[in-house]
Amino acid sequence: MSAIPVAPDVLDPEVAVLPLPDVAELLGLPVTRVHQLIRDGQLLAFRRDNVLVVPADFLTEDGVVKGLPGTITLLRDAGYHPDEILRWLFTEDDTLPGTPIQALRSNRGREVKRRAQAMGF
Repeated sequence: MSAIPVAPDVLDPEVAVLPLPDVAELLGLPVTRVHQLIRDGQLLAFRRDNVLVVPADFLTEDGVVKGLPGTITLLRDAGYHPDEILRWLFTEDDTLPGTPIQALRSNRGREVKRRAQAMGF
């Protein structure tokens, strides 16, 4: 089994995070399946206070935010590192308005993916 990829913590300390066991409980999955979601690039994780965490905004009561895995894949394929992807997802963009993760959470994924594709060129 391969190691879980861990990004540097580049987010504001105010960004709410969930430890992996809490993510597993919220998603109704075993924690090993959450590890696999991270290895597969559907979620990004980092260490905060020596605990492996995922941003709470990546999840809803229905699961992983719609469009997030595809956006992560687009940016990775364009050569972005996990820390750059995290930073981009949580950086304010007046033209959205809000952050890309807020746009994904409010079902505006098409515009977020368009921007992610444009960043790759």
